[in-house]
Amino acid sequence: MIRIIIAEDQRMLRGALGSLLDLEDDIEVIAQVENGDEALKAILTLQPDVCLMDIEMPVKSGLEVAEMLKTGGSSCKIIILTTFARPGYFERAVKAGVHGYMLKDGSSDDLAETIRNVMRGKREFAPELIFGSFKEDNPLTEREQEVLRLVAEGKTAKEISSQLYLSSGTVRNYMSEIISKLQVKNRIEAIATAQEKGWI
Repeated sequence: MIRIIIAEDQRMLRGALGSLLDLEDDIEVIAQVENGDEALKAILTLQPDVCLMDIEMPVKSGLEVAEMLKTGGSSCKIIILTTFARPGYFERAVKAGVHGYMLKDGSSDDLAETIRNVMRGKREFAPELIFGSFKEDNPLTEREQEVLRLVAEGKTAKEISSQLYLSSGTVRNYMSEIISKLQVKNRIEAIATAQEKGWI
């Protein structure tokens, strides 16, 4: 029996997925949760074989949970279910070692087959999501990515300069260059753009 957890913040979709998958002879839904924090706790406590995970969830996103589980060495296989064919998301999902990345508009039969294939050791990625991932190259240098990541973490120019052994003026110059390269108005837009495209 394949034991699965469903992590999805839309109650109706979560319930429908659970009911449909429970009809399969070899699949048992052992828990349904509505946010990333609950998903992480349920996975660590219940040790399921598979977790079906939405990307856009409160508290922690599905990708954040997948990244944490990868570093934590969990044996649970993650299948991301998404409505978003965003290149940055796909790239992050692959780096986080997810076993499946599927669109929500597929059939329940396809989803059940995906779960079985993942349990056999395959990786399952929806073709539409893979094609959507061919994207522009990252225009930021490694140092610019590093600076922007620290800005995204809420670090001040002074903290960044001491951490990277740069002068405050150099950090400001990097930020100006980043904003210019990304063709945005400010650092908030720069962070949002770079994260969405998978550049930081």
